[in-house]
Amino acid sequence: MITKSRLQIPRPTARPGEEPDFSYLDLSPAGSVEKPPLDARNRDIHHLSSGLIRVLDDDHTAKGSWDPGFDKAQLQVGLRWMLLNRVFDERMWQIQRQGRISFYMQALGEEAISIAQGMALRSGDMCFPSYRNQGLYMYRGMNLVEMMCQCLSNTRDMCQGRQLPIMYHSKSGNMFSISGNLGTQYPHAVGWAMASAIKGEDHIAASWVGDGTTSEADFHHALTFAAIYQAPVILNIVNNQWAISTFQGTAAGQRRAFAARGLGLGIPGLRVDGNDFLAVYSATLWAADRARRGAGPTLIELVTYRGGAHSTSDDPSKYRPKDEWDSFPLGDPVERLKQYMIAEGHWSDAKHESLVDELRTEVTAAWKEAQKHGTMTEGPWLDPATMFDDVYAEMPRNLVSQRRRMLEVEAGE
Repeated sequence: MITKSRLQIPRPTARPGEEPDFSYLDLSPAGSVEKPPLDARNRDIHHLSSGLIRVLDDDHTAKGSWDPGFDKAQLQVGLRWMLLNRVFDERMWQIQRQGRISFYMQALGEEAISIAQGMALRSGDMCFPSYRNQGLYMYRGMNLVEMMCQCLSNTRDMCQGRQLPIMYHSKSGNMFSISGNLGTQYPHAVGWAMASAIKGEDHIAASWVGDGTTSEADFHHALTFAAIYQAPVILNIVNNQWAISTFQGTAAGQRRAFAARGLGLGIPGLRVDGNDFLAVYSATLWAADRARRGAGPTLIELVTYRGGAHSTSDDPSKYRPKDEWDSFPLGDPVERLKQYMIAEGHWSDAKHESLVDELRTEVTAAWKEAQKHGTMTEGPWLDPATMFDDVYAEMPRNLVSQRRRMLEVEAGE
């Protein structure tokens, strides 16, 4: 019997008004996926791209060979930075809703990724982040006032008003500029890693994209170059289930794990519980150590959930159930680490609330300082003449003429 072919259209498992359904997620019990030796052959670790590397169990205990064995101090450092990320995001979201900045994007639900990976990398490693890696910027030394001033496009804005809010950069922190053109940072990271190898350094590169960006050509170009030249790079896919309003199945996430995208090129893939602080740290460190030893790139899929809207321009209630975040089977990364620390005797609810209050005070003070350098409605203002700077090594005559005429007009007013 001959049947006709039929176009397959990926659809989310639940829409607004329906019960959240995460039955499509393949989960592994905590500790069930074994950690291989650093010199393991790629063909012997293909299973790491389909299982799920987890350390923290539902009963708030750490299990398995991926447990990094953090002490009390290390755990508290990680929790503090994750909480700062969340408190900062809450404040900046409110500020945008008050009309005091034009745009913002939260990392709600994804804080463990930036902080755990930041702790696993070395300061000399180069990071090519995406727009939900603000926690990584914080961990790498960018202070809150600088970040707020960038969102305000004021006189202390590191981008001098030339970039969309939240597109930070930090030369001292080895943090490349965030780009609104998704995926462009992947080839950049591979190229930087190749240069590091040519120079005989042990620094590696790391980059981040979302699940939707895996459909971009830049993603595939980067994987090809990384595989051929065995670039010392970690390529992260943050699978937060939604690319703005497009379900991750549209990028073929339901057919095979994103971590398996590099297997055909000989790039090992790790599929990691992105809301498990310990698992994210351990998997990243493993990939980094392999890269430093000349074993080449690793593709890491971080399975997480975007707890909030894609940005302040988005309303997720239009395309997904309102309570979907509360039903996500891998939970809240902050709450999971908190409960683990309490179970280990390293933390308490009282200490947690005290830390949250402390961080809110810190963020409020930073906002007061940032406003002193100008807001959207109050000076001081950026000098308009700076728009001509940093375009050419030597300013051409036509721009020199335009700049002079602009200054003459201003002087005549």
